[in-house]
Amino acid sequence: MTRKKVFRTLPVLALALCLAGPAFAQDGAPTAAMAAQPATAQGTIQALPNTFGLKQAVEHGLANNPTMVSARAQLLGSEYDVNSAMADFLPKATASYGVLNYDQQQKSGGVTTSDQTVWSAQLNLHQPVFTGFQLLSTFQKAKLAKEQNEAKLTQTELALISAIQTNYLSHLKAKMDVKSAQDSVERLKSQLKVTQAFYDVGLKPKLDVLQAEVDEANAEQDLLKAKNSLDTTRAKLNSLLNLPLEAPVEYVGELSYMPFSMGLNDCLNRAYKARPDILIGVKSVGIAEKDQTIAGSSFYPQVSADYNYYKKGDSPSVNESKYLSNSAREYWTVGANASWTFFQWGSTYNKYKSGGENVNKMRADLENTKLGAGFEVKQYLLNQREAADRIGVARKSVEASRESYRMALARYQAQVGTNTDVLDAQSKVSTSEASLSQALSDYQTALSNLYVAMGEKNPPLEIR
Repeated sequence: MTRKKVFRTLPVLALALCLAGPAFAQDGAPTAAMAAQPATAQGTIQALPNTFGLKQAVEHGLANNPTMVSARAQLLGSEYDVNSAMADFLPKATASYGVLNYDQQQKSGGVTTSDQTVWSAQLNLHQPVFTGFQLLSTFQKAKLAKEQNEAKLTQTELALISAIQTNYLSHLKAKMDVKSAQDSVERLKSQLKVTQAFYDVGLKPKLDVLQAEVDEANAEQDLLKAKNSLDTTRAKLNSLLNLPLEAPVEYVGELSYMPFSMGLNDCLNRAYKARPDILIGVKSVGIAEKDQTIAGSSFYPQVSADYNYYKKGDSPSVNESKYLSNSAREYWTVGANASWTFFQWGSTYNKYKSGGENVNKMRADLENTKLGAGFEVKQYLLNQREAADRIGVARKSVEASRESYRMALARYQAQVGTNTDVLDAQSKVSTSEASLSQALSDYQTALSNLYVAMGEKNPPLEIR
């Protein structure tokens, strides 16, 4: 190269270095101009009228999600069932009113009368005395059903908490992915400008420019995908919180690492005590036992007491009668009744035995639920530990990839490295940043699933 050509090239190289310099600082971190973008975005988030942290989002969802409204209505209905079963212990009052026409002549005081019409009113008080434990078992079954619905309400709460937390963490990860994609686009745009400048002065071939353009276009596509994922997770969170899909709500926070030191035995003990599905299984066994007792109540005689008050007359007012004496017109009776159906061709026996098998089924289902609960706790604990290890490795990978990119960029600018080295180093930066955000998201998601598996509500997702 002649001296004259070198002098023409130096200003172009200086311009290229100025364009490449802002892309990355010496330590591989974004420069002040790039770092100012999140600060501006953060200020915008704080200025929004509707912002949710993780705890606030969970609490809002628990208060407004339709599934919670359904579960609360089911629990309230079971409370009414308990009151209804309790009322069956008390006497029942039944009133009846009717008219009866006699088509034959009546005699009253030696006088033959014409057809007679009698109006009558009756009040009956019926008190069950012994029903073969049917009333007691029905009442106890209603109480068990109420307690079961309370556990179902807790189970619904846990499921909703898990859904909100999982999608919230996915949203925070999408934010990190958008930021990483934006940085990648900026780096590749800067590299494209440098490569184009080198090509314009004949220092680099057209191939380097085309490779830089392809990588920059791919980064733009990745950025669009990340933004779409961000909008999708926001819409999903809005739906879980029973908000309009396009509500201007900003979900704030960041993915972080919080060491979890609890062992497997402690987690299992807490799960066996608090998991609502285990409690639901226990109540299901109790309800099946009460159903068997109710089926066997027909083995026993049914005893009841009745009080009847009668009043009759010739008119609808039943206040007087020309033909009936006072004792026949108004009187009351008290009595006790007992009935026993002692043979039904094995119908009651088979129903009772069927109820016993249903009890055995419920007990087996309960044991299966406990086994599944133990497996879930173990699985999520292992997932949490795996993600924790990946976080440490991913952080080292991010640091190394950023330093590698800085060195590759410096070598390229010094004309001792290739464009392929720079693009490859940039790709590794994006990959390592994506691995870190995925590991952080997986860790906190596993932590959320672990608390749900232990049957504990933890809206802010804090270590307990």
